[in-house]
Amino acid sequence: MIYFGKENVFHLSTNNTSYIFRASDAGKPESLYYGKRIREAEDYSFIFDRHSRGVGTMTSYSKKSGNLNLDTLPMEYSTYGKGDYRYPAMQLKYEDGCFTTDFHFVKAEKVLKPSLKGLPSSYGDSETLCVTLEDKSIGAVLEMYYSVFEEANVITRSVRLINNSDKLIRINSILSMQLDLPMGPDYTMLTFDGSWANERNKHEKKLYHGEYSVGSINGTSSNRHNPFFAIKEDDATEFSGNCYGFNLVYSGNHIARVEVSNHGITRIQNGINPFEFEWHLKSGEAFDAPEAVLTFSADGLNGMSQNMHTFVRENIVRGEWKYKERPILVNNWEATYFSFNEKKILEIAKAGKELGAEMFVLDDGWFGKRNNDKSSLGDWYVNKKKLPGGIDGLAKKINQLGLKFGLWVEPEMVSPDSDLYRAHPDWAIKTDHYEPSEGRNQLILDLTREDVRNYVLNTLIDVLRYGNIEYIKWDMNRMFSDVFSHRKGSKAGEIFHRYVMGLYEILDSLTAKFPHVLFESCSSGGNRFDLGMFCYMPQCWTSDNTDSLDRVSIQTGTSYGYPQTVMGMHVACSPSHSTMRQSNIENRFNVACFGVLGYELDVTQLNKFDRAAVKKQIEFYKAHRSLFQFGTFYRIGDFFKDETAKWMVVSKDKTEAAMGYFVDRVRPNRGNDVIKFVGLDETFKYRLTNRVQFLNLKTFGGIVNSSPLPIKFDVDDGKVYDFICNTVKLTTEKENRFVYGDALMNAGFKAGQFTIAPGGDARLLLDTESRIYMLKKEQ
Repeated sequence: MIYFGKENVFHLSTNNTSYIFRASDAGKPESLYYGKRIREAEDYSFIFDRHSRGVGTMTSYSKKSGNLNLDTLPMEYSTYGKGDYRYPAMQLKYEDGCFTTDFHFVKAEKVLKPSLKGLPSSYGDSETLCVTLEDKSIGAVLEMYYSVFEEANVITRSVRLINNSDKLIRINSILSMQLDLPMGPDYTMLTFDGSWANERNKHEKKLYHGEYSVGSINGTSSNRHNPFFAIKEDDATEFSGNCYGFNLVYSGNHIARVEVSNHGITRIQNGINPFEFEWHLKSGEAFDAPEAVLTFSADGLNGMSQNMHTFVRENIVRGEWKYKERPILVNNWEATYFSFNEKKILEIAKAGKELGAEMFVLDDGWFGKRNNDKSSLGDWYVNKKKLPGGIDGLAKKINQLGLKFGLWVEPEMVSPDSDLYRAHPDWAIKTDHYEPSEGRNQLILDLTREDVRNYVLNTLIDVLRYGNIEYIKWDMNRMFSDVFSHRKGSKAGEIFHRYVMGLYEILDSLTAKFPHVLFESCSSGGNRFDLGMFCYMPQCWTSDNTDSLDRVSIQTGTSYGYPQTVMGMHVACSPSHSTMRQSNIENRFNVACFGVLGYELDVTQLNKFDRAAVKKQIEFYKAHRSLFQFGTFYRIGDFFKDETAKWMVVSKDKTEAAMGYFVDRVRPNRGNDVIKFVGLDETFKYRLTNRVQFLNLKTFGGIVNSSPLPIKFDVDDGKVYDFICNTVKLTTEKENRFVYGDALMNAGFKAGQFTIAPGGDARLLLDTESRIYMLKKEQ
């Protein structure tokens, strides 16, 4: 809801929040309040900034404005040159070198939500306010857009700069949003940082005077610093206190910047990273900045996350797969890497089908002369030595097994050892000054060029017509270097942004032409995990690291800004190919099932015990898939600080829920756990059970020698020992209780004691192991 108050006050309301600002008497957009919803008022002057006295060495804005000092004014958007010495949201330069700007309020009106030129944005039921500012001296107009998503408790912002002059304007920085929070609470900034195979670790930075920023200059949204970040009051927890969340609908270089001024105002900004950005805005042209996303919750970090989750599910993800349950897939990558033939692929697919999988995905190595990662990217024709019947022949055989068929591609890349590069070396991003640096033995195609975009799009259309392909894994395995374009008329400061717009142009055409295909974004796992990609692809490969212990941290960090329905999770090999850490098959599933489930290991090589376990896992997941993929998600505890972590998903009607209980390290002789649930209906009576898991006899090592039938570990008895371990399936404890929701949330229940031997209701839990507890409303 958008309310127009007196004195150019604008009050934007969602179900639970209010966002209030005004055009001040001097024509400057002044931030007034963002927080818990308050009622509309006749008079908002009680939160206007006051300027009764000058402040020391301040610069007075103008003679007419008296003591107004922009450096102490909480502002909605700022530029440099008139006395505001904090980092500006926009920096412009004119032909004569002047970089002072001075925009003033012109008007405000409700409008239809605009489409952003060359960029995806949110959609759905919303109201939009457009506030127009103008700098008459240079002939520039700035339109600030605010869209209100009431159900999600989200407000999005974007800006459009229009050059109405007859001269060129150079844009050196144009951020998507700015919010100045008034002096008062102490704040902590939460960022989600990492590296390849170690993405989105939560880090907390206590905010003091000065500036703090994170971002990307590697051409993608990056695994180093995700575009999502949060600000919380210091006493806020997962379940209480004031928290703000921010994100950006963009897949390229970005910056999240927070500055606490010498007057105690906290300025928050995000948008395109100004690093090496310069846009030449010609007369009559307009530039759209990417859409920024803002939310507030008084219910702690979980409340903030749930706002973001709702927004991503309802207003970012789109298309045929928006509400569809995602299929359980088997991917051959960790099973075969590049070494496979059609026979091996069909064996894996058949074994997967027998276990209950619904899709087979053929990964890297099916095209050109691709037997390793040193060649053939760009040559998207089938390797007939590996697949004599081609993709069409293979897809038909996979379909005959009763499985959907999916395919891996990396279309933004080119190998120097490829037919494409030999024919078009100028299509790669590289300079004429240096030998290009390679990442994974490959270069990046220059998507700022129309001829390159046409090639990529037409090639992908041909690939998708090779056979009945119902899923595409879109990979992107390197970051930018040697950034330069050989496109005629190219300007260096525009390359990063034009590349991203070129990518979006391709994705827009491709997803429109193949709406039935389930696209999954992948960029070495988490190198492009962002809202821009989710506008085209409803899920993303969360990380190349499939180690179950590390995945608890990675998926926990990811959950602060993104719902589990966009996270690709796979049960992969043990020991992990990332960490060489051992993990049993049941624990790997418990971590992977809180999202979009798949299996990425050689299922033909599973022993009898693991095959039985996987079959049961898939049956369980299918029975509860909607809950795990679309349920309301909660974090309980802090795995970044504690030795345990708990996740919960709760159905919309609260009749069903699941809790994942994850252990980092087991300590002997620890007391009973009291496990409390959240998000339930207090009046419902629930049946509490746990997913019964298989226990492999090998878990107990030499302890089995104390049993009535001890097993010797001599080499000669190895086959006998393996046979017994694969045949005997011990099970975990079994819970079966009937408890009301209020009791489960307040008193909790005491789980069985930790033990080193199975039996009764005791829990055998080793390091990095887990349990899943299920709740179902009694009829």
